[in-house]
Amino acid sequence: MRNNDDNIRIPSWAVSLIPIIFLIGVMVIVVRAFGTDALGGASQLSLILSSGIAAGIAMVFYRCPWSALETAILENIKGIGSGILILLMIGVISGTWMVSGIVPSMICYGLKIISPTIFLFAVCLICAAVSVITGSSWTTVATIGVAMIGIGSALGYPMPWTAGAIISGAYFGDKMSPLSDTTVLASSSAGVPLFSHIRYMLVTTVPSFVITLVIFLVVSLVHPSPAITGADATTAILKSKFVISPWLMLVPLFSGFLIYRKVPAFITLLLSGMAACVAAVIAQPSIIQEVAGMPAGSMMSLSSGFKGSMISCFGSTAIQTGDASIDALVATRGMNGMMPTVLLVICAATFGGVLRGSGMIQSLTGELVRRISSRSSVVSSTVATGIFSNLTTGDQFLSIILTASLFSKLYKDKGYEERLLSRSVEDSATVTSVLIPWNSCGMTQSTVLHVPTLEYMPYCFFNIISPLMSIFIASIGYKIVTRDDC
Repeated sequence: MRNNDDNIRIPSWAVSLIPIIFLIGVMVIVVRAFGTDALGGASQLSLILSSGIAAGIAMVFYRCPWSALETAILENIKGIGSGILILLMIGVISGTWMVSGIVPSMICYGLKIISPTIFLFAVCLICAAVSVITGSSWTTVATIGVAMIGIGSALGYPMPWTAGAIISGAYFGDKMSPLSDTTVLASSSAGVPLFSHIRYMLVTTVPSFVITLVIFLVVSLVHPSPAITGADATTAILKSKFVISPWLMLVPLFSGFLIYRKVPAFITLLLSGMAACVAAVIAQPSIIQEVAGMPAGSMMSLSSGFKGSMISCFGSTAIQTGDASIDALVATRGMNGMMPTVLLVICAATFGGVLRGSGMIQSLTGELVRRISSRSSVVSSTVATGIFSNLTTGDQFLSIILTASLFSKLYKDKGYEERLLSRSVEDSATVTSVLIPWNSCGMTQSTVLHVPTLEYMPYCFFNIISPLMSIFIASIGYKIVTRDDC
């Protein structure tokens, strides 16, 4: 193929697959070698190496100048700039909402509503609420999820069932929370405003979650179980360390108000983090002192209050409660904890930029356009690619970026809205990652919950239903329009 503007040739779709196949192969090796530490740098380096392969092919065999590739890379990085800022603010929220006692209060109040007769239903609902608030399925599973596994065992529920309820709820929040890095990544990769992306996901996500809740409710009602006792210890430890107060819920309500008023996501997260810092200084002075490294029992000064608040925003906090599992529950990493994801996004943008600047993306999507015609086939292909990427690359974030990059031009050429692409990506790449044993998500959650991935997979109803719901909604055309319809 040739570019009409000059003598630069565009690679064929078969040649364009070479860097992607190389990336998939390297990622399989990386995941096997590094396991859950794959995001520590190996995944990012894999993307850079794959970018080098793509650039070498384009420059050596197709006379593509480096300046064209560099321009495409810089345009890609510019496009994800706002997403990176939001990711950093998510780190701020994760730290300040924990240190201020907001998340511990939510956990304590949530545990009170658990009843043995609706246990799985309650677990799924509580994990969904916590995940929406924290924006992290991993944090939810590793904290409240661990407690729920113990409670479920005491009530006689099989661990795979309880794990399925935990993961279903946690990944609902991972999809729907404006604090979620996957939600931000999917929306920014497809070029969709964050809150517009979330609102559009309601069409497929709410029915999937309702069906999931009904299943868990029916199973809970028919399962005989004794009185619940396991939540009291967790609540007691949290109350001994944090001030648990309904007044702290003003901060989430404030955040909800900002979201309702459609305040830009960055401003919403920034203001929410600042409000949480104020709440931490007022409600949790001893915690702030501990985070600042001051001696126990010392009076809080302006300096130590400022230092503790700043550390909770950007650094790691290790609050000692006397219980190892609760210590892990309340530990945070702030903005620093988001840096591996930020680096992954930048490296992925580099890879996508090289593919676009060399014309490889255009070749691949051109082949897809010729083979895909109907609305349902477009969405079905997107969903299948998201799942396939999770199977082959072993990384949720990479699957989101690759799927969005491969299909963005196709959706544009077919006249479909970008938010349909971002929703289809989330309905597949985000939720199915935890169902794959060698995926970083699957490995992490099975390790944390002590339940093998293949054992809990059949009970993760939300994660199984979501991609099917996405295809079903596409087949009936509900809330799906093209530019010709506008």
